Amino acid sequence: MSDNLHPSVQEFKAFLQRHPELVEEVRKNGRGFQEYYEKWALLGEDDPYWDSYKKEETSKKDNKTKQGKAELMERLVKMSENIDLDKLQKQVGNINNTITTVQGLLGQFQSTKGPSQQPFRNNNLFNGFKD
Repeated sequence: MSDNLHPSVQEFKAFLQRHPELVEEVRKNGRGFQEYYEKWALLGEDDPYWDSYKKEETSKKDNKTKQGKAELMERLVKMSENIDLDKLQKQVGNINNTITTVQGLLGQFQSTKGPSQQPFRNNNLFNGFKD
Protein backbone atom coordinates (compact mmCIF):
# COMPACT_ATOMS: atom_id res chain seq x y z
CA MET A 1 0.00 0.00 0.00
CA SER A 2 2.85 2.41 0.75
CA ASP A 3 4.06 1.90 -2.83
CA ASN A 4 0.95 3.73 -4.08
CA LEU A 5 1.65 6.83 -1.96
CA HIS A 6 2.92 10.04 -3.48
CA PRO A 7 6.72 10.37 -3.10
CA SER A 8 6.36 13.43 -0.86
CA VAL A 9 4.06 11.49 1.47
CA GLN A 10 6.63 8.69 1.61
CA GLU A 11 9.31 11.27 2.47
CA PHE A 12 7.09 12.69 5.21
CA LYS A 13 6.60 9.20 6.63
CA ALA A 14 10.38 8.74 6.72
CA PHE A 15 10.65 12.13 8.44
CA LEU A 16 8.16 10.97 11.08
CA GLN A 17 10.15 7.81 11.67
CA ARG A 18 13.23 9.94 12.36
CA HIS A 19 11.20 12.18 14.72
CA PRO A 20 9.15 9.92 16.99
CA GLU A 21 8.56 12.87 19.35
CA LEU A 22 6.49 14.50 16.61
CA VAL A 23 4.33 11.38 16.32
CA GLU A 24 3.77 11.45 20.08
CA GLU A 25 2.79 15.15 19.86
CA VAL A 26 0.22 14.42 17.15
CA ARG A 27 -1.27 11.59 19.17
CA LYS A 28 -1.44 13.75 22.33
CA ASN A 29 -3.09 16.81 20.78
CA GLY A 30 -5.32 14.87 18.39
CA ARG A 31 -4.93 17.39 15.53
CA GLY A 32 -3.89 14.85 12.92
CA PHE A 33 -0.91 14.56 10.64
CA GLN A 34 -2.32 16.76 7.85
CA GLU A 35 -1.38 19.99 9.66
CA TYR A 36 2.19 18.80 10.22
CA TYR A 37 2.50 17.50 6.69
CA GLU A 38 1.55 20.93 5.34
CA LYS A 39 4.10 22.63 7.62
CA TRP A 40 6.72 20.10 6.56
CA ALA A 41 5.92 20.72 2.88
CA LEU A 42 6.10 24.52 3.31
CA LEU A 43 8.98 24.85 5.77
CA GLY A 44 11.11 21.92 4.77
CA GLU A 45 12.83 19.36 6.92
CA ASP A 46 15.67 21.62 8.10
CA ASP A 47 13.52 24.45 9.44
CA PRO A 48 14.13 25.44 13.09
CA TYR A 49 10.46 24.68 13.79
CA TRP A 50 11.35 20.97 13.96
CA ASP A 51 14.23 21.45 16.42
CA SER A 52 11.98 20.92 19.42
CA TYR A 53 11.23 17.44 18.12
CA LYS A 54 14.90 16.66 17.59
CA LYS A 55 16.23 17.61 21.02
CA GLU A 56 15.38 14.42 22.84
CA GLU A 57 16.86 12.28 20.09
CA THR A 58 20.01 14.42 20.02
CA SER A 59 20.38 14.35 23.80
CA LYS A 60 20.10 10.54 23.76
CA LYS A 61 22.88 10.36 21.20
CA ASP A 62 24.98 12.81 23.21
CA ASN A 63 24.52 10.72 26.35
CA LYS A 64 25.58 7.57 24.50
CA THR A 65 28.63 9.37 23.14
CA LYS A 66 29.58 10.65 26.60
CA GLN A 67 29.16 7.17 28.07
CA GLY A 68 31.34 5.70 25.34
CA LYS A 69 34.07 8.27 25.98
CA ALA A 70 33.93 7.66 29.72
CA GLU A 71 34.23 3.90 29.19
CA LEU A 72 37.17 4.42 26.85
CA MET A 73 38.95 6.64 29.36
CA GLU A 74 38.32 4.09 32.11
CA ARG A 75 39.80 1.32 29.97
CA LEU A 76 42.83 3.44 29.10
CA VAL A 77 43.46 4.20 32.77
CA LYS A 78 43.25 0.49 33.63
CA MET A 79 45.65 -0.35 30.80
CA SER A 80 48.11 2.33 31.88
CA GLU A 81 48.13 0.92 35.42
CA ASN A 82 49.41 -2.40 34.07
CA ILE A 83 52.26 -0.90 32.03
CA ASP A 84 55.76 -1.63 33.28
CA LEU A 85 57.67 1.57 32.58
CA ASP A 86 61.08 -0.12 32.75
CA LYS A 87 60.07 -2.61 30.03
CA LEU A 88 58.60 0.18 27.95
CA GLN A 89 61.82 2.19 28.23
CA LYS A 90 63.88 -0.84 27.16
CA GLN A 91 61.61 -1.40 24.14
CA VAL A 92 61.91 2.24 23.10
CA GLY A 93 65.70 1.94 23.44
CA ASN A 94 65.71 -1.19 21.25
CA ILE A 95 63.61 0.56 18.60
CA ASN A 96 65.96 3.56 18.70
CA ASN A 97 69.00 1.28 18.20
CA THR A 98 67.30 -0.45 15.27
CA ILE A 99 66.52 2.88 13.59
CA THR A 100 70.12 4.03 14.11
CA THR A 101 71.44 0.81 12.55
CA VAL A 102 69.14 1.12 9.51
CA GLN A 103 70.19 4.75 9.04
CA GLY A 104 73.84 3.71 9.17
CA LEU A 105 73.30 1.01 6.55
CA LEU A 106 71.47 3.42 4.28
CA GLY A 107 74.29 5.92 4.66
CA GLN A 108 76.86 3.27 3.68
CA PHE A 109 74.91 2.26 0.58
CA GLN A 110 74.49 5.89 -0.48
CA SER A 111 78.18 6.69 -0.03
CA THR A 112 79.32 3.65 -2.08
CA LYS A 113 77.10 4.67 -4.96
CA GLY A 114 79.46 6.11 -7.55
CA PRO A 115 78.90 8.01 -10.78
CA SER A 116 78.91 4.75 -12.77
CA GLN A 117 75.79 3.63 -10.90
CA GLN A 118 73.67 6.65 -11.73
CA PRO A 119 70.38 5.91 -13.47
CA PHE A 120 70.20 6.03 -17.28
CA ARG A 121 69.36 9.49 -18.54
CA ASN A 122 69.11 10.26 -22.21
CA ASN A 123 67.19 13.41 -22.91
CA ASN A 124 67.92 13.13 -26.63
CA LEU A 125 66.40 9.71 -27.13
CA PHE A 126 64.46 10.65 -30.27
CA ASN A 127 67.00 13.01 -31.87
CA GLY A 128 67.95 10.43 -34.49
CA PHE A 129 64.50 10.49 -36.07
CA LYS A 130 63.60 13.01 -38.75
CA ASP A 131 60.15 14.19 -39.68
